[in-house]
Amino acid sequence: MRELFHRLPWWLVFVSLLLTSAASANGLPDKVKRSLKSHRIKTDDLSIVVQAVDDTVPRLSLNADVPRNPASTVKLVTTWTALDLLGPTYVWDTEVYALGPINNGVLDGDLLIKGYGDPYLVLEDVWKMLGQLRQRGLREIAGDLVLDDSHFDITEPAAGDFDGEAYRLYNVVPNALMINFKSIDFIIDPDATNGSVTITTEPELPNLSITSQIKLKSGACRGSRPSIHMRFAAADQPDHLIFSGGLPATCRHYRLSRTAMTPQSYGYGVVKSLWSHWGGSIQGEFRHGALTRKQRPLLIWHSRHLGELIRPLNKWSNNVMTRMLLYTIAETRFPAPVTRAQGVTALTEHLAARGFDVADLVIDNGSGLSRDTRLTAAFMTQLLSVAWKEPTMPEFVSSLAIAGRDGTLRKRFRRGKGRGRMHLKTGSLQNVSSIAGYVHSESGKTFAVTVLINGRNVNYGSGRDIQDAVLNWVVTM
Repeated sequence: MRELFHRLPWWLVFVSLLLTSAASANGLPDKVKRSLKSHRIKTDDLSIVVQAVDDTVPRLSLNADVPRNPASTVKLVTTWTALDLLGPTYVWDTEVYALGPINNGVLDGDLLIKGYGDPYLVLEDVWKMLGQLRQRGLREIAGDLVLDDSHFDITEPAAGDFDGEAYRLYNVVPNALMINFKSIDFIIDPDATNGSVTITTEPELPNLSITSQIKLKSGACRGSRPSIHMRFAAADQPDHLIFSGGLPATCRHYRLSRTAMTPQSYGYGVVKSLWSHWGGSIQGEFRHGALTRKQRPLLIWHSRHLGELIRPLNKWSNNVMTRMLLYTIAETRFPAPVTRAQGVTALTEHLAARGFDVADLVIDNGSGLSRDTRLTAAFMTQLLSVAWKEPTMPEFVSSLAIAGRDGTLRKRFRRGKGRGRMHLKTGSLQNVSSIAGYVHSESGKTFAVTVLINGRNVNYGSGRDIQDAVLNWVVTM
């Protein structure tokens, strides 16, 4: 934003400063003021910029140059940079190698799968990839499954370091061969006849052992969070889980979505299970290894396009996808194996080369799952304004949640004038609430809007009320 000011005529800068100072003093919409007062949040804790995408001066600007934690709205920075650097048709390869001869459908040796950072290698894609192997005549793998994730040099904090919730899906650590986000749905069913509880999983994981110590109890099945707890049987047994707690006998098909196992063990379980669906078998176990010599792949699987993948990423705020995208950004400048720090460097230098003021930008892991990430509302609004004028605008805007319709906004703005008029990215941490994106007003103008709130009294509810007051005001402009 500062660089934009340097290129404006002196009189326009003067008018802009007058507008900004007025907004800072007394220019907030009345509903925003009331919301701040009711939640006892100071204006010093709030940054707002509202600017039409075809204007150079904000309609409303408050604390625009104060660096704040943006939570998950920083995903807009990571995804737009990736689009700008790589293009919307960029794809990731996953290579499959036969480490031995194949005779009559039997591989006399190991099968190696090498990942290059596909952030969306979901079960459906793994199933299709294995189907293509089966169509090539492979039926039996006499050796081991070797999983090669050496393309990324992962030096990340442990999964539970952020908030102690190591089993939560939002804490999954990146991996160059990430299969299905390492996600497991545990389906928990009571058997009242013998007082036991059965636990099955999606996907099927034949190498995962589960012990149920859940006790059945009386009462109605109310709420979405029965008191069920999951832990490893031992620190050195990531493939053996123990469940404890209590479950009403009236509950049926209760689902608990968590992550467990190592990336290699999880990958082996998925591949072994899906390979059997194609009539194939793996005689050996799995190993964590790397391709040691150049040879022709037996199969190359191509991911979906980047322009398609950022839609589930931004609409549903997928942390691990974004963190993996940062490693891919690193590859535009550094040789493999790439690191997170190299991704931050490549991203920051690209934005600086595009004319953004990155002096106050702190990216950390690119997803917003961080207490250290910082940016200003002025920076975010500049990025949104630039993105609107780029050829990749359709892919970028369509990746944002639509108010009242899908993604993280599906339950907000269901009624009123804002429904369907906003494409936004939300963000929330303890003491942090943020939202950024585009609002299509009743007058026909489109506005880039950024709201960042950091403070002791900030939570999901208070932040949402303030955001709604700002956004509903913009809709009527």
